[in-house]
Amino acid sequence: MGKLTFRRRKKGAPPPPVPPPPPSIDSSAMTSKTAVKKKAGGPRLWMRMDRLGQSELIECDKSVIIKRVSIPARDLRILGPIFSHSSSILAREKAMIVNLEFIRAIVTAEEVLLLDPLRQEVLPFVDQLRRQLPQKSSSKHDQTVSQDNETNSPTVGRWLPAPEPAEGMQDEDELPFEFQVLEMALEVVCTYLDLNVAELERDAYPALDELAISVSTKNLEHVRGLKSNLTRLLARVQKVRDEIEHLLDDNEDMTQLYLTRKWIQNQQTQTPSSNSIVPAAALAHLHRLSSARSGSLVSNYQNDDDVEDLEMLLEAYFMQLDGTRNKILSVREYIDDTEDYVNIQLDNQRNELIQLQLTITIASFAITVETALAGIFGMNIHCTLYDINGIFGNVVGIMTAFCVVLFILVMAYARWKKLIGS
Repeated sequence: MGKLTFRRRKKGAPPPPVPPPPPSIDSSAMTSKTAVKKKAGGPRLWMRMDRLGQSELIECDKSVIIKRVSIPARDLRILGPIFSHSSSILAREKAMIVNLEFIRAIVTAEEVLLLDPLRQEVLPFVDQLRRQLPQKSSSKHDQTVSQDNETNSPTVGRWLPAPEPAEGMQDEDELPFEFQVLEMALEVVCTYLDLNVAELERDAYPALDELAISVSTKNLEHVRGLKSNLTRLLARVQKVRDEIEHLLDDNEDMTQLYLTRKWIQNQQTQTPSSNSIVPAAALAHLHRLSSARSGSLVSNYQNDDDVEDLEMLLEAYFMQLDGTRNKILSVREYIDDTEDYVNIQLDNQRNELIQLQLTITIASFAITVETALAGIFGMNIHCTLYDINGIFGNVVGIMTAFCVVLFILVMAYARWKKLIGS
């Protein structure tokens, strides 16, 4: 082992520098950074629209939405990016969760909260909401709604002016507010899927016809891409169709979707607030409906087993989705038929190549026999035939004729066994 040596510091020499202490971690800075990260992933853009057609853009996090519509936190995960390609219509005590393709919304008996309303695919749904939801309130009611949103909303947004009702629009709606929103969502989604199917048909049929004419790598790659798009589109249509079919098969689930009915039943058990716009608007809506129908609407809403309105609505869009699905299946059948035709063509070409190979093999066998005979006569062994003058031409002619006859016999045998087509 080496010896330890100690050096003495000379007199008058400066002391060795003291290493600086490690930098301290600013806990407040870390806390602020963490808060910024959490805040960056927390608030999301929502659009709130009430039954009167007034819309508002707000930014709020999950806790505010949960408190506002009284739904469990797990329901908001359905509206997240993980379930963006799933389809679900869920009923809760005071709200309906709608996740259909790109439309992710929370619908209550009073308002609809739409997630990411500025997306390109969602804009038609927003326009349809603002165009079809009627304006049924006076200026006093509008002012009351404004004040109520200023006090209840966590983030005051900007109100978007609602358009004037279209000319000829009926003031009397047969469906409650939540079913109006659901109908518009289904209409937009079905229209979007129909457009995708129409675009797929425009691209698929010419590409398949071109593939049937000319089987090339380019055409095969094009058809393969179309088939992948068709499979994904069929899965999306099937998800929406299955969700509607699930609701149609369960009357209890459809009953839970009647939010207005449950709201009326709650209003009968408790005193409604005097400064709220929703009871007045809902009661006016009920009076209009009662005048339009022969019976009493309130008693109709109190009938928990009556799901005729929702059932007719869902059946209409179920049939439309079923027609869209049949179009996709028709395209897929055409693709399968084209693939079968192409496979038949390739099998035919393969059979022709096999026949050509067999013919060449028979010819090679006959030539090989003649070559073997020529090799026998070419051996350096004395034979009496060598002494005959002019025998060379006769021998070559006989050998060639023998090989030709042998080729014909073998070809006839192959045709007799149907190894070669006629």
